[in-house]
Amino acid sequence: MRLTRRAALAAPLAAPLLRPLPAGAQDFPDRTVRLIVPFTPAGQTDIISRLVAQRLQQDWGRPVVVENRPGGNAQIGADAVAKAPADGHTLLAITLTHAVNASLFPQAPYDFLRDLQTLTLLGSLPLVVVVRAEAPWRDLPALGAAARGGRRLNGGSSGTGSPPHLGLELFRRAAGAVETVTHVPYRGGAPAVTDLVAGNLDLLVANLPECLGQVQAGRLRALAVTGRERHRLLPEVPTAAEAGLPALAITSWTAIQAPSGVPAPLAGRIAAAIRQALADPALREKAAELGFDLIGADVAESRRFVAAEVQRYAQLVAEAGIRAE
Repeated sequence: MRLTRRAALAAPLAAPLLRPLPAGAQDFPDRTVRLIVPFTPAGQTDIISRLVAQRLQQDWGRPVVVENRPGGNAQIGADAVAKAPADGHTLLAITLTHAVNASLFPQAPYDFLRDLQTLTLLGSLPLVVVVRAEAPWRDLPALGAAARGGRRLNGGSSGTGSPPHLGLELFRRAAGAVETVTHVPYRGGAPAVTDLVAGNLDLLVANLPECLGQVQAGRLRALAVTGRERHRLLPEVPTAAEAGLPALAITSWTAIQAPSGVPAPLAGRIAAAIRQALADPALREKAAELGFDLIGADVAESRRFVAAEVQRYAQLVAEAGIRAE
């Protein structure tokens, strides 16, 4: 599903505010709002969440506290929000990982599509196919040809079911290299990048922020980005489609959710406030420096997008035989 960022951010922000709010919600928020980030601090989801929380705190005049609740493949924090009171004071930052978890963990303690509702998409980042600077492959076709020709390659990721893992699976299929590229999961993107630089891996389909510094320092070579367009921070690097692998299309996105029981008028009001925060010039400048493409889609479009991602990656999980560790 294609999201047009400019159109999303330019859409009317005040409409949800005009609908009647449920009793007791007119003064929302009336206390601290918690934004649960189910990942460790300083990661890309934590960074964008803190930018938004800071702006919401200014607009609402109430504390908006980011609470990191990592663990369980991002399920611990999500489960806490799914079971929180449906009053809008507990929110959740989700990523593509959660959409994948819907099929990867069928026995999860919560139902992703039933127990949580998406409010808005915050932003997205492409992934980057990277190899060591000393590697013999100068471009993506050369890497794919090596794998098809029988060259055994180890591809790392930040964990089973993570966006880099899914990106690697898409590369394996698009390049016709399912039998020759082996997935090596790590506990996070940073150690995988470190091992690639050290020569213990052959390639990564890495989150942009995790590999950008090493690319800019000349230790890693970027072969392609997985977005629809070239990225402004790596303007010389082609898209995977330009490099001949259009099926290698994946973005790592972040969205905000609330418990499903939050009434629609209040959910719309919170979503509008978040979208208003994303329109702040200072926030947009900081996000751009980090490589984020802000989205700010409305509630309906955001929910359609997340549902489509759940369906798309359920198919990939099944075809690739991905199993939870």
